Amino acid sequence: MNFLPNVIFAITLILGIGFFARNISKLKRNIALGKDVDVSGSTKIRWKNMARIALGQSKMVRRPIAGILHVIVYVGFVIINIEVLEIIIDGLFGTHRILSGIGSLYGVLIGTFEILAALVFVAVIIFWFRRNVVRIRRFMSSEMKGWPKQDGNLILYFEIVLMGLFIIMNATDAEFQSMNSGNIISQFLAPLFEGYNVHLIERAAWWMHIIGILIFLNYLYYSKHLHILLAFPNTYYGSVKPKGQFNNLEAVTNEVKLMMDPSIDPFAASDDEGSTPDKFGASDVQDLNWIQLLNAYTCTECGRCTSECPANQTGKKLSPRKIMMDTRDRLVEVGANIDANKGEFTADGKQLLGDYITNEELWACTSCNACVEACPISIDPLSIILEMRRYLVMEQSAAPMELNAMMSNIENNGAPWPYNQMDRLNWKNE
Repeated sequence: MNFLPNVIFAITLILGIGFFARNISKLKRNIALGKDVDVSGSTKIRWKNMARIALGQSKMVRRPIAGILHVIVYVGFVIINIEVLEIIIDGLFGTHRILSGIGSLYGVLIGTFEILAALVFVAVIIFWFRRNVVRIRRFMSSEMKGWPKQDGNLILYFEIVLMGLFIIMNATDAEFQSMNSGNIISQFLAPLFEGYNVHLIERAAWWMHIIGILIFLNYLYYSKHLHILLAFPNTYYGSVKPKGQFNNLEAVTNEVKLMMDPSIDPFAASDDEGSTPDKFGASDVQDLNWIQLLNAYTCTECGRCTSECPANQTGKKLSPRKIMMDTRDRLVEVGANIDANKGEFTADGKQLLGDYITNEELWACTSCNACVEACPISIDPLSIILEMRRYLVMEQSAAPMELNAMMSNIENNGAPWPYNQMDRLNWKNE
């Protein structure tokens, strides 16, 4: 019977990690639905971007209040969970605070953890206040109602509870308190539990803390907080090309080159017909590349992209954040379809374009890259917008009238103006 708690702990740990592994497997499969894309080269730049943006939080602090608070939560939450290692060892082998054997360094570590836990607690309360009382505008958009709002608050409650349990666990641990080392915060709470069964409270807090962490770990798959895991690969695979440099289709480029080469017979059969894609642009998530799908899962829903978008600021329907959220929601729906149909996608009569994202949103974009520049973790909403525009133009000829007229003029007259080449310079004779 002495081993029963260890067995229960081992089963709990295996179940928690097992469900997490299953969710990660689904995540990888869904991202892999995207088209392949060349990410070779620029390795040093990519590592530098990941270290600077994901690890160093360099773009977060451009907005100092939210940025500094986020850094506190990020650093605190990650470092504090180092003590999970001790909990796992104690839980599996029946020991108690096994790492205390490292001497005075243990007190320094736990003391640091307690200070960080207190700072995280304060930062999370400020975040909650900003979202629910101050009601900052970028959190009040239409796409942030319902589940996105609940998710944002739920994760804050998670963090408050986990930090609180950590401090309570320390405050009710008589052996730890007797060390008089590392109990920088918990020593002030310890008197509150005098007269109670502190051992029972400590054990309850200990179990609730590790179970809470396992629940949180599995909750990530369903939450915007997947960026905790995905920000690192997302910043690594972020575009290293100059902003504003569009990707041209090889088939279209070759066709233009043929048109501009006077030595080529325009009626001759093309040798590169095999390079022509089956479909131009994107109408659904399977038409996007896997980096764009990774972007969608990584989105933090912070709204910095939308708040910087000039189209959104002038009252247009476009919200770059909504573009990413819609892409993720459709991808999740496609993944559920595959699960329900034994690994095969069955047409459901829906697609990203039209059912989630409207033509009006796509054509409101000015292609200015403000959203890309604003994103703190290198997400590129513009690339998705452009792919869907490409589908509208090249597959459906559904561009706005002005744009269609301009493209017709380029095709017929070699210029965007409605004059043939012979008449184009007549203005100089007037």
